[in-house]
Amino acid sequence: WLVIVLIAMRAPGSLADERELVVDPAEASRSIEPNFHELGKQTFASQCASCHGERGEGVEGEYELPLIGDRTLDELTSLVAATMPEGEPELCEAEDALAVARFVFDEFYGEEAQARNVKPRAALARLTAEQYHQSLADIFAHFMGKGSVGDERGLTGIYFDHSGWKEEKKVLERLDAPIAFDFGEASPTEGIDEKRFAIYWNGGLLSPRSGRYQLTVRGMGAFIVKFMDDEQKFFDNHVQSGDQAEYSRSVELAGGRVYPLKIEFYKRERKTGIVPASFELLWRPPGGVEEVIPSRFLIPGGHPTAFALQTPMPPDDRSAGYERGSTISQEWDQATTQGAIEFAAAITSKVWPTFVRRKLKSRRGETSDAEARGELLKQFATELVSVAHRRPIDDEILERFVESQLAAASNEEEALRRIVILTIKSPRFLYPSTDIEAESSFQRARRLALALWDSVPDESLIRAAETGVLDRDDQLRDRALRMLNDPRARTKTHAAIAHWLDLQRADDVTKSTSLHADFTAELASDLRESMMLFIEDVVWSNESDYRELITADWSYSSDRIEAFFGDAWRRIEEPLAGRFARTASDSDVRAGVITHPLMMSALAYGDATSPIHGGVFLTRHVMGRILRPPAEAFSPLSPDLHPDLTTRQRVELQTGAATCQACHATINALGFSLEEFDEVGRLRTWDRGKPIDARGGYTDRRGKRVAFNGFRELVEFLVSSEEVETSFIGQLFLHFAKHPVGAYGDDRMIELRMRFRDTNYSVRDLVVEIAVIIARGPA
Repeated sequence: WLVIVLIAMRAPGSLADERELVVDPAEASRSIEPNFHELGKQTFASQCASCHGERGEGVEGEYELPLIGDRTLDELTSLVAATMPEGEPELCEAEDALAVARFVFDEFYGEEAQARNVKPRAALARLTAEQYHQSLADIFAHFMGKGSVGDERGLTGIYFDHSGWKEEKKVLERLDAPIAFDFGEASPTEGIDEKRFAIYWNGGLLSPRSGRYQLTVRGMGAFIVKFMDDEQKFFDNHVQSGDQAEYSRSVELAGGRVYPLKIEFYKRERKTGIVPASFELLWRPPGGVEEVIPSRFLIPGGHPTAFALQTPMPPDDRSAGYERGSTISQEWDQATTQGAIEFAAAITSKVWPTFVRRKLKSRRGETSDAEARGELLKQFATELVSVAHRRPIDDEILERFVESQLAAASNEEEALRRIVILTIKSPRFLYPSTDIEAESSFQRARRLALALWDSVPDESLIRAAETGVLDRDDQLRDRALRMLNDPRARTKTHAAIAHWLDLQRADDVTKSTSLHADFTAELASDLRESMMLFIEDVVWSNESDYRELITADWSYSSDRIEAFFGDAWRRIEEPLAGRFARTASDSDVRAGVITHPLMMSALAYGDATSPIHGGVFLTRHVMGRILRPPAEAFSPLSPDLHPDLTTRQRVELQTGAATCQACHATINALGFSLEEFDEVGRLRTWDRGKPIDARGGYTDRRGKRVAFNGFRELVEFLVSSEEVETSFIGQLFLHFAKHPVGAYGDDRMIELRMRFRDTNYSVRDLVVEIAVIIARGPA
């Protein structure tokens, strides 16, 4: 009778209000006869195990994926009754369906069963490609130094009334940003002869994300550009014939790092008369378009030569939904070998000569240069190995990595190359978690550096470890908070939020040229910049409120965005450092990151919206639910085949089968709530001549059904949902730790959620707490 009542209460057209009804099938099944579990076990063995395995582990060639998921018992029961066994669902109905669903849920499907059967653990992992890049860059910077990043932006420009650097002819010194000048035949400023002058720009370029950048310069006049290496010419147009010159070059850069940038620009007097002068500094960042480098990425001050690995690295494994160093391949081994060779060349040609010059200058007259160089070589090599191994080295490591290599080499360069390659190929460098000595402050320093910087500890962290000030949580918290101010940590935080939003899909957004000819690559680039400026503003504000990411009714706009989206995206402030400024608040047209035009256009086709893409995104990334791939791939129905149907009606037509509804009941109901936006992210009220139907809903893990209509009610639900909050925390943890939160203790998610709420949902404080848990180490 209980089974019949449950089915009746959930049946279409029943009197029960599904928005309020909460049925606990676990409680229901406990009241059924004692052999109910045995009935489920027998039914599974006779009707399910041949395809799914005796313990739901999957069967090769049949259903290879294990039977695990996060559906409620009620949903699982409905799925079993409607679809299993495949082709003969009538064999498993009513009491049998509930019994087998309960057995599967309790034994291996449900969250508690998964935690009991397979406890999350922090598996042995190598450095990811990002960690490899960042670590090499910081070992290099340990010896060469690095500049600081303050609030000022721009390059320091020094102007001379002379065609070269002549101190007595200096007229002006100021911050210039961006570097895009067309002087024509005029003087660049008062007090300078328009026939001849020189400008020297100095500072650094901050890379906002890791990847390949194309740098371009254009100019009328003679110029020399030095980039990454403050002594080597990157572009050289010193002898110029008079026509405009253009140079381009692509280079791999690591995110959150500042690379030195120096520009020498000259205009010389000519017998043929006054000629025009101009200079532009442009880039094409990863996933972007060519543009003048925005002011916020130009950093004044002195910045020493930096290292950026150019050896291509194979992509990391993303099968778990985040990048992790879990796979070893011949390609990866070859890449790390080539990377070690490239790094050794940079050490021998740049770092070692600089180290020797500094040290010999301070020791002049104490001993011969030959004797001093021998002592310095051992000192330098010992320090390099210690930095790469992330802790002081003992006598055994000193003998193996330094002294034996010095003895075997015939000269300085050979010795250095042997030491560097041995060190950078060492498991102690490539596999940081192989540090299995007794728990120590050095391990906590290593974990903090990897968590927040994807890199090795700096001198400050090592000193903190040596003095024992990383032993308590409050000490770790204080250190992590200071580390968070570093551009590397900020860049990683932005990348974590981009991962939560799956923004990688937005790197190549295109639309039908016949329908949206004005949706250009430049507009898409502006939308990406708008999104990142908004995220940066929210995360690094005083409140840093995660809820603002979801509900904010303001954003950032540019001239191109204004022109395309109209007054709703008009800027209410003057752009201070670039083309972008804040919009007015308007809850009728926007709500945080979910409804941003970049997200809406990335989740749509070129000529139509896609509630399925939107629903999958919300289900997986925002709600944190598990979705299995469909049993059969299918193409969406073309709008031309059903010209009278709205997008919603086409999706309902194609996914109406019971086998589809197992997933699409959740996917569609979430995706339909975004139908108020078209395929380019503009609000609309009609689709195919019919009013938009944006009604949707969601059934949470407890079986509670929530209904909402349109994006405003959707975001109100999302911002109050424990599932969304837990998913956000979990995905940030995965990005920073490269391991699931459960590997660090059964109660760590509860601890993070409690502290998250205690700090009024501060994203910044959440990152600090994540770093503290990572620093403590796995359970």
